[in-house]
Amino acid sequence: MIRTVRRFAPLLALLALPGCGLAQQLADVGRPPAMTPTANPTQAPGWRPVTMPMPTPHPAPVESDSLWRPGSRAFFKDQRAARVGDLVTILVTMNDAANLKDNTTATRSGTESLGVPNFFGLEALLTHVPMDPSKLVSSSSANGNTGTGQIQRNEQVTLSLAGEVTQVLPDGNLVVTASQEFRVDSQLRVLRVSGVIRPEDIASDNTITSNRMAEARIAYGGRGELTQVQSPRWGQQVLDILAPF
Repeated sequence: MIRTVRRFAPLLALLALPGCGLAQQLADVGRPPAMTPTANPTQAPGWRPVTMPMPTPHPAPVESDSLWRPGSRAFFKDQRAARVGDLVTILVTMNDAANLKDNTTATRSGTESLGVPNFFGLEALLTHVPMDPSKLVSSSSANGNTGTGQIQRNEQVTLSLAGEVTQVLPDGNLVVTASQEFRVDSQLRVLRVSGVIRPEDIASDNTITSNRMAEARIAYGGRGELTQVQSPRWGQQVLDILAPF
């Protein structure tokens, strides 16, 4: 039994390299990838409360016989998100284009020579030696380098999804987290957005654009059969990392 385990130890080690990713792919064979169940985002293992620099609090003065409270924005209830658990619609709009081109050319050449044609007449002693005193050392070098680089990128993403306020910071800013999954056949698309927003930036229809989010984290990806075909094998990824050449 021990010899059998030792014999298959290298194979087991290779299977353990990709971790649970390989096990998840094997579990999804013959069926579409499972969707993540709806859950409290603050209960996720990687969730951490956000800490931001806060201004010095100033208590609002209390005025008697007044219908207006300092800091209020309206006499009527505001339907926009303001408390933990409130929903807000996040409009993700990204239109990024870049075109960079760089050409570099460098050339260098050098020539050095050293000789002693006359040295107190001692050069006459070298008559029997096949050596020219005037050409003792001679060296030359040349170096050329040409580089060309070009980057073209054109990205456009327009999405809309509802998020939830998970935290209210002491200065009144809101931490929002949004997650959306949709599955088409055997391909699962996942969209996750998180960041810090100001209540003043929320529109009257309870929407906010992604360019008004601080510390924004936007991830759009997925998993499934198409993603597996487009991604290199994990063995190839390991070789690309470890191969020195």
